[in-house]
Amino acid sequence: MPRSASLHPTDGELEILRILWTHRNCTLRTICESVRRKRDAATTTVATMLRVMLNKGIVRRKLSSSGQQWSAAISQKSVANTMVAKLIADLFDDSASQLLAYLVGSGQLSSEQLNELRTMIDTITPCPATSE
Repeated sequence: MPRSASLHPTDGELEILRILWTHRNCTLRTICESVRRKRDAATTTVATMLRVMLNKGIVRRKLSSSGQQWSAAISQKSVANTMVAKLIADLFDDSASQLLAYLVGSGQLSSEQLNELRTMIDTITPCPATSE
């Protein structure tokens, strides 16, 4: 029995979505040219991916005088929100602070990035204290 399609974009789908977020409406040809800047991809493969993405509801297709135009049906922010939420739920027991502690403790952040985080944290208005 085939598994059901995931609503989370795959790596290949994210690659196409990035192109659509940047260029808005694109023809298949434009998408293929952009994909091919990074890797070899057959037009039929990209067309199949777009069809799957259309069925998932993450892209739109519109007919125009220049042929089919493809656009993203979901925003970059909404994809980021769902993917980060899934990452936090699956790997960090629903704790965003555990994710942040991992990033800070992993040594993957530069001094500049750590300073940016400190600035963000310092500018957040503290929540009012709650009585127990």
